Amino acid sequence: MQPADVMTRASDTAVAVVRAITPQDLDRPTPCPELTVRGVVNHLVLWTGVRGRACALKQPPEEVADDHDFTGDADWARLYAVRSAQTAAAWGDPVAWEGETSLTGAGSMPAPFVGGIVLCEWVLHAWDLAVATGQELTVDDDLAAAVYADVAGRAEIARRYGAFGPEVPVPATAPLFARTLGLSGRDPSWKRPA
Repeated sequence: MQPADVMTRASDTAVAVVRAITPQDLDRPTPCPELTVRGVVNHLVLWTGVRGRACALKQPPEEVADDHDFTGDADWARLYAVRSAQTAAAWGDPVAWEGETSLTGAGSMPAPFVGGIVLCEWVLHAWDLAVATGQELTVDDDLAAAVYADVAGRAEIARRYGAFGPEVPVPATAPLFARTLGLSGRDPSWKRPA
């Protein structure tokens, strides 16, 4: 299965988690040590709801400050659902995966590399938000395989640039998505503080 085939599933996965977040959840800690739930949501919205669509369309990114608080916007979760679906639809076009594009407007990278970033943003941060807010996250086998393949291909460079933390050892017999989490520097057994 090609990454383009799982983009809508990845978006739907993230949107389902985001829609279940309550105002009381926003200041909870997450597996991303420097970010609260609000911080992860804002990061997710920026990269998969704003910049992800523009780079699929090979357009300049929308001018939005990196520190914009999307959770302060009225009806933010519904707006994210719409924008995330638009991003997934844009990446569903095979043309999006051709040539080069940019997430930030500051230099181009191969479109498949950028599309993989968007895919991983949806699914890995959906997990971060789910465990931080007490939700169950279900990742189907095809989606887990696509994310694992992408994470495995970029883990070392992502660690070098601080996008992933040090690999967390996970048994080879663990489910594929748990191994993906470990490879991306996440502890699959992370629990939110009581």
